[in-house]
Amino acid sequence: MMQGILFAYMIVVIARAVISWISPDPYNMIVRFIYGLTEPVLYRLRSTLPLVFGGLDLSPIALLAVIYFLNIGLSYLQALVIGAFG
Repeated sequence: MMQGILFAYMIVVIARAVISWISPDPYNMIVRFIYGLTEPVLYRLRSTLPLVFGGLDLSPIALLAVIYFLNIGLSYLQALVIGAFG
């Protein structure tokens, strides 16, 4: 279940990156929803690591990498639990 949530969040982060390339309407309900889901995490990531190079914000890529490794870690833990109790 947690892996499904992480996958869905990855899709939202990718949508955020694509939307940022096309100068969206900031009052659009979908844009506000996507930014509302991603901006708190991306803001914290940007304030921790300097991920803007030459005007290009790489924080969505870093966030996707973090989510990817979390997903791998969860798969490993799931295999350990199933192996121990299965």
